[in-house]
Amino acid sequence: MLKDFFKNKRVLITGHTGFKGSWLALWLNDLGAEVTGLALEPNTEPSHFNLVKLEDLITHVKGDIRDIRAVEKTFRQSKPEIVFHLAAQALVRDSYSEPKITFDTNVGGTVNVLESVRNFSDVKAVIIITSDKCYENREWIWGYRENDPMGGYDPYSASKGAVEIICAAYHRSFFQKTNTGFATARAGNVIGGGDWAKDRIIPDCVRALSSGNPIAIRNPDAVRPWQHVLDPLSGYLLLAMKVYNNREKFSGSWNFGPAGSGQIRVIELAEKFIRAWGSGRIERPDPEIKAPHEAHLLRLCIDKAVHILKWRPVIDSRTAVDWTVEWYKAWHENKASMQDVSLEQIRKFQILINEEGF
Repeated sequence: MLKDFFKNKRVLITGHTGFKGSWLALWLNDLGAEVTGLALEPNTEPSHFNLVKLEDLITHVKGDIRDIRAVEKTFRQSKPEIVFHLAAQALVRDSYSEPKITFDTNVGGTVNVLESVRNFSDVKAVIIITSDKCYENREWIWGYRENDPMGGYDPYSASKGAVEIICAAYHRSFFQKTNTGFATARAGNVIGGGDWAKDRIIPDCVRALSSGNPIAIRNPDAVRPWQHVLDPLSGYLLLAMKVYNNREKFSGSWNFGPAGSGQIRVIELAEKFIRAWGSGRIERPDPEIKAPHEAHLLRLCIDKAVHILKWRPVIDSRTAVDWTVEWYKAWHENKASMQDVSLEQIRKFQILINEEGF
């Protein structure tokens, strides 16, 4: 169903050099879409973008979403029918050291994208990717729903809450009476091959285990909604298709997270990774060292996506870790093309969602 829809569609992705964005661009290219990406160069070495040779497959535009002229030029040249906006400063801890860059990128950059969408009538569907951290976190034991209040203790979370409020204003003010379907997507913590960002548990595991060091965990008992990167991406793709075809029914905000069994503690995820890798040990943090505030308990309610969008996660946490380890071991052992490994996982995942009917 997705391949039939996206074949030959003109799609613009911001942030396609990042972890999630590069997986999305690779998948859309495999579905037959005409993909243009706008982003800065990858900020890690190695990067999934470079390892899968994405620049050879799509139209790669180097640019900063904080530059409205660069954004508008890319829209004029690519004439997108569908826009996925993922470009962002995506790290909580970096937002403490660089709050202005975080707000300029996440808030100002999103406004630049929205202005460009507003001024180019070719766009039929726009999906703005925010975060599960957009919610006012009250350490509830139940999952946050799409109509819960926005908030944010740290600059990153606050920027994502602000983006949701801005998107709601643009939707009500400019898009309700147009032919542009408009939605925001709030995903949980994603894992998968090709992520080398600092201060994320899976890259930390890979760096430690590949060098024979213990895995240092700064917040072992924090609960997060973990899911394999392809699960929320399937939600974004399905949402774009639904919004494109029926903007009135499907415009709005949507949560994409794991089933309840995927909402586990950080230390449990690290233990699963060690078992799949075959060796390793965990080093708990020194209780005397004070780290910046991060939410302890964060869960998402995905009932809206399940019942209305007819989407559901298809990979459990153990399988997500197994696929992630499989990818990193292929990279670590340097025995395979990482483009081939990534495409094999995408196509294997595609079979699973075809069986689910989307």
